[in-house]
Amino acid sequence: MTSLVRVLLSRLLTSFIVLIGVSMLIFFIARVIPGDPARIALGPNASPEQVLVLREALRLDESIIVQYGYFIADLARGDLGISLYTNRPVTTDIAQFLPATLELVFVAGLMMIFIGLPLGILAARYRGRWIDHTVRLISLLGVSAPSFVWAVILMMTFAFILPVFPIAGRISDSYTIPVASGFLFIDTLLAGNLRAFANAGWHIILPAFALALSGIGQAARLTRANMVETYDKPYIEMARSYGFPEKRIANRYAFRPSLIPSLTIIGLDFAAMLGNAFLVEAVFAWPGLSRYGVAVILRKDLNAIVGTVLIISAAFLIVNIIVDVLIAIINPRIRHSQRPK
Repeated sequence: MTSLVRVLLSRLLTSFIVLIGVSMLIFFIARVIPGDPARIALGPNASPEQVLVLREALRLDESIIVQYGYFIADLARGDLGISLYTNRPVTTDIAQFLPATLELVFVAGLMMIFIGLPLGILAARYRGRWIDHTVRLISLLGVSAPSFVWAVILMMTFAFILPVFPIAGRISDSYTIPVASGFLFIDTLLAGNLRAFANAGWHIILPAFALALSGIGQAARLTRANMVETYDKPYIEMARSYGFPEKRIANRYAFRPSLIPSLTIIGLDFAAMLGNAFLVEAVFAWPGLSRYGVAVILRKDLNAIVGTVLIISAAFLIVNIIVDVLIAIINPRIRHSQRPK
C-alpha cells in the first residue's frame, strides 16, 4: 500500500467518525431547541388533536434515543424524512438547492486561487514597494468586512450605480434550460446554449466575488508572509547567485514551499463557504442550500435541519480530504510520515 493511499484511507476513516459525531450532535441539539415542531408547522389555529397526530408521525412522543435509532435506520436507506417547510422529501429539497450553492462556492474558490495566490506572489516579489503596500491594503479590506457587506456594496456599485451585472437569480428569465444535473453551467452546455452559459456566468460573478473576497485577502496575506520568509532561505540566495530570473525564483523556488499553508487556508475557507453563504444568497436571491438551511432552522424543521447540516458537514470533510491529499502530494515528508514504524 502506497503512502498516499494510506493518507487517504486514514482521512476517510477519521471523516466517517466525525460525520457520525456530527449527526448525533445536530440531532440532539435540534430536539432540545425550545419550541414544538408540530405546533410551528401546523400554525396557531391547529387543534391539539392535529398537533398530537403530527407529533406521533414525527415520532416526537418517543425518547430521543429511540428517535435517533429511527433516524439512523432511515438514513441507511437514503431517507432523510419529509420537510415540514416544503412538504417534500428532504432529499428532494437538497437535490434542488445544493447544486446552486456548490456552483457559487466553486466559482468563489477559483477566484480565491487565481486572484489571492498571484496577489500574494506579487506582494512578496515586490515587498516594501508600492505594489506590496497596495496588495496588503486590498487584502486587509477583504478580510475586515463580512461577505454580506461586500455583497451589498458590490450590488449597489455594479448593479445600481453602474448597471453592469444583474441583481438577482442564477439566470435571466428569458432562458429556459432543461434541468439535467441542477448545475446551470453543465445544463446550459448540455443544451448547447452558449448564450445561456454566458448569462449564467454573468449572474454568478458578483455573488461569487462577494463570497470570495475574505478568502482572497487571507490567501494573499498568508502567501506573501510565507514567501517573504522563504526569500530569506539560503537556497534562494544561491539561486540568485546563479543568475536565475526573479520570476523563476518567485514562481518555482519560493512559491511552492509557501503553498502548503495557503492551500490549507483556501481549503478551510472553501469548505466554510458552504455554510456561510446564506447571507450572500439572501442578498442576491440565490436559490441555494445555505439559504434553505436558514429557512428551515427558523421553522424548526427537524428533518431538514439535520439533513442540511449533514450534507454541509460531509462536503466540508470531503474538501479537507482533498486538501490533505494535495498537501501530501506537494510535500512528500507528510505522506512518508504516515508509514508504520
